Amino acid sequence: MITEGAENMIEKLFHVTEKGSNVRTELLAGLTTFMTMAYILMVNAGMFAELPGVSYYGIYIATAISAAIGTILIGLLANLPLAQASAMGSNAFFVYTVCMGFGLSYANALVLILLDGIAFVLLTVTGLRKKIFEAIPAPVRMTIPAGVGLFIAFIGLQNAGIVVADSQTFVNLASFNMLFGSASWADVMPILITLAVVIAIAVMTCKGVKGAVLWGILGGTVLYYLLGITVPGFYADFGATLNLNPFSAFEAFGASAFGRVFTEGFDFSCYLADHNVAQLALLIGTTSLAFCLVDMFDTIGTLYGACARGNLLTAEGEVPNMDRAMLADAVATVCGAVCGTSTVSSYVEASAGIAEGGKTGLAAMATGGLFLLAMFFSPIASLVPSCATAAALIYVGILMMDCTKRINWQNTAQAVPAFLTLAIMPMTYNISYGIAFGILSHVFIMVCSGKAKELKIGTWIIAGLFAVMFLVTH
Repeated sequence: MITEGAENMIEKLFHVTEKGSNVRTELLAGLTTFMTMAYILMVNAGMFAELPGVSYYGIYIATAISAAIGTILIGLLANLPLAQASAMGSNAFFVYTVCMGFGLSYANALVLILLDGIAFVLLTVTGLRKKIFEAIPAPVRMTIPAGVGLFIAFIGLQNAGIVVADSQTFVNLASFNMLFGSASWADVMPILITLAVVIAIAVMTCKGVKGAVLWGILGGTVLYYLLGITVPGFYADFGATLNLNPFSAFEAFGASAFGRVFTEGFDFSCYLADHNVAQLALLIGTTSLAFCLVDMFDTIGTLYGACARGNLLTAEGEVPNMDRAMLADAVATVCGAVCGTSTVSSYVEASAGIAEGGKTGLAAMATGGLFLLAMFFSPIASLVPSCATAAALIYVGILMMDCTKRINWQNTAQAVPAFLTLAIMPMTYNISYGIAFGILSHVFIMVCSGKAKELKIGTWIIAGLFAVMFLVTH
């Protein structure tokens, strides 16, 4: 039971009754939102654990803490029933492009996230965010989420073993030929689980099941261990690697994630062994810009989309307390860098909570509290296999394709920049390259069409930075 004093405090902070809601509805909405996005705890940790010296448990805690901070902040500052966590796409860009591709260490890459967060704070406070947003050509701006979606779906297909490397065509489909080929049941079984989970998530979503992605991951995990009985040696080392102590995750967080951006992040000596200072400076500038742009567009799009679905927009069609919501996002990204994870952004999954009746920041507070509670369940989360989390990557990638319907594909001036933005990201394993090709192609089309005067100064500056990046680093 909630005391009268507590009810008065809640009403004073969140105006629950004034917004046409009640405490029970808000708490239920917060639970629903958490259920729909809890998968990020396992997916993010599994992705970062592929980097040397990075602990699955440490990133699990970092993801939970940064999600709780961002979600609670957006509830307190903006009084919106939204939630935040490590952004899908940005985390893949961090791991597979910035670290594995560019050669920066985990700690070095966290510096870029820290710079992204600080820049986002300054842009929001000074009002420059709107000018930069407008400087990005509309076709590129609208297609970035879809490009990111293809990027993370491609990673999911690779992690599942469905798409494999090929010396002639670079990529190929994994072999399912267990009768006459080299494929074995041990190879095919995880792939079948991934495909089954993707279909299961889609079916549950069609039926309106809340938390479909999370239930799909959990179901896939159970199926994986049940079918493991059919694979010789599957359980050979299972007991030796199992850790049921939830507090060991906090130890791993303190040792391998928290504060590494300060203790190791500014030591770029390994990168400078093969590159010069100018290349490093340009890499930091353009990559931080890419993180910031993706974060900005993702957050703005999510805020509008989620609030529109819940009829929470103002009479002017704007997101209530937009600047405060963006500030919460920026501060959470800074906190995420300190904790040891990538860009923190708003999640469209909060729409599920809004659909349950969430109208105020109290729902966000409930979601944030559940993220804090989830920190003590890391041993269970560590049992989730990559074939199950890969299904989540694929499915989330599918959802992010929705924005492509806003492009006029019959208009070449829109279609070319949009397609290049969309295609270059997954094909080069690099989000910033997709943004660069989209912006540069737009500039060239406008100039050659005699419309150079229509280009904004900010567009010229951003295009110039990306052009220099290609000239110096490739």
